[in-house]
Amino acid sequence: MILYRLTCARAHEFESWFRDSAAFDGQRAAGLVTCPVCGSPDVDKALMAPALGRGTRKGAPEAEPAATPSAPVPAPSPQPVALMSEKEQQLRAMLRAVRAHVEANSDYVGEDFATLARRMHEGEEEARAIHGEASADDVRALIEDEIEILPLPVLPDERN
Repeated sequence: MILYRLTCARAHEFESWFRDSAAFDGQRAAGLVTCPVCGSPDVDKALMAPALGRGTRKGAPEAEPAATPSAPVPAPSPQPVALMSEKEQQLRAMLRAVRAHVEANSDYVGEDFATLARRMHEGEEEARAIHGEASADDVRALIEDEIEILPLPVLPDERN
């Protein structure tokens, strides 16, 4: 794992861990690395000095011990990195809104969805907006019989 110090186009600095340099490059190219302050996907690695151990060379004079500060200076806390680009966040918000609209304006029929959709299509039941559950086989059969259905978008948990 590599801890990179990163900076965005607006000069906000933050840190993030990556498996390796290629992982950073791939995530950056996919728009997954964004500034936690402004959300900008224009992020680059900041200059970093490697942490090298200081040993004494044979025959070299020993260095004077460094002065110890009276109070420790707290290290800046790393800022979280957004895993989704702003466009992906907007798309997910739209999908959530579509799902909420459908759920608010239709009847939930649970596992009876395929049966009720077929009965409404055949005129055996009054047509109305419904949503519910259906197996892959039921969905395939409804589509083959040219019964119009649309899947509702399901998004992973926000913390996932």
